[in-house]
Amino acid sequence: MYEEELSEIRGVADRLHQDSRARTILIVDKNGQMIAASGVGADLDTTSLSSLVAGNVAATGGIAKLIEEEEFTGQFHEGKDISVHMTIVARRIILVVLFDKNTTHGLVRLRVKKANEALTDIFERLAEKSANDTQRQNIFDHISDEDIDNLFS
Repeated sequence: MYEEELSEIRGVADRLHQDSRARTILIVDKNGQMIAASGVGADLDTTSLSSLVAGNVAATGGIAKLIEEEEFTGQFHEGKDISVHMTIVARRIILVVLFDKNTTHGLVRLRVKKANEALTDIFERLAEKSANDTQRQNIFDHISDEDIDNLFS
């Protein structure tokens, strides 16, 4: 992860938090590692929540395969006080929105759509940047110890 893109991701999380009037925004990778968050209260165990969200997405991915669906890109869980909206972004990241009665699921979905587009752009650029860095590193893979010895002889 590069600092520039991480800053952009945090900015998207902050904007979504404000625009959707949600309690908390988490951006988590499919391995359960939190990438960014906004509006996190001290009482929220984000490490456990991130892991459980990733597990939930993996489990529903299994359900999708069983019914010959590629993937469920969105999930919604309604609770008495807090609801959870999860969206898969760019097939690799999970956008989690925790919200209460101060907003509506419709507003959350609308704002998530905009955030999803922004995050997809960021993660596509990040993948491209990472691939370019890998290619630069691979330039030296074909140089042998013998080539190095000949260079300094």
